Amino acid sequence: MKNKQDDRRDNVDKIQYNINKTIQNCELAEEMIRKTDDEKMKKTLTEKNERREEALNSMKREIEDEARDKKNGYK
Repeated sequence: MKNKQDDRRDNVDKIQYNINKTIQNCELAEEMIRKTDDEKMKKTLTEKNERREEALNSMKREIEDEARDKKNGYK
């Protein structure tokens, strides 16, 4: 059985897509927070957005590492 070669050339694009979707989800959650009177939902959405912010920071560091790593073939 032949091992699949690790092709990371599109990692930056994939990470950027995930960053964009996460930002979009944060914005949608913020909109829901503003519109709802349900305190439990507000708390849940606020907590989710806090986790999303942490994930965004990690993804941004990862995209920088990937973009710097020339052996990945990213242009």
